[in-house]
Amino acid sequence: MFGNMKRGVNAYANVGLETGIASASPHKLIVMLYDGVLTALAKAKGNIAAGNIAAKGAAISHAITIIDNGLRVSLDLKAGGEIAENLDALYDYMSRRLFEANLKNDVTILDEVHRLLSDLRSAWVEIGDKVGQPQPPAAQAAAMPQAATLVSA
Repeated sequence: MFGNMKRGVNAYANVGLETGIASASPHKLIVMLYDGVLTALAKAKGNIAAGNIAAKGAAISHAITIIDNGLRVSLDLKAGGEIAENLDALYDYMSRRLFEANLKNDVTILDEVHRLLSDLRSAWVEIGDKVGQPQPPAAQAAAMPQAATLVSA
């Protein structure tokens, strides 16, 4: 009985997530990717404390996937110039640090990456608040399927 209830709750949550993604601007999708990484890091930290090594590894792998296949892929290195190049290098650094944290069960590394991502997320939200978020529908549609996959996994 509870298994069916859990599946129902998960299905409801997925519908809510997919609806949020479908209505989100590309700017908001980036915020959602940041949130997905931060959530995965919190899960990894909790699993290290609980001694659940398999779940810790899955959470860190999920965080790395979002960074590499969501945040880094969304960068336009040609149009973004030095800022995009610096973000790309920072995302690469974070992925490598998370790999190390996974190998060493190192919470301090998780905290370091969490701080970096929290700062980036805050800056990104502030930029969106100042500039507004109108985006062409084509850009939004192109970003949606990948964001849905990365955030909900």
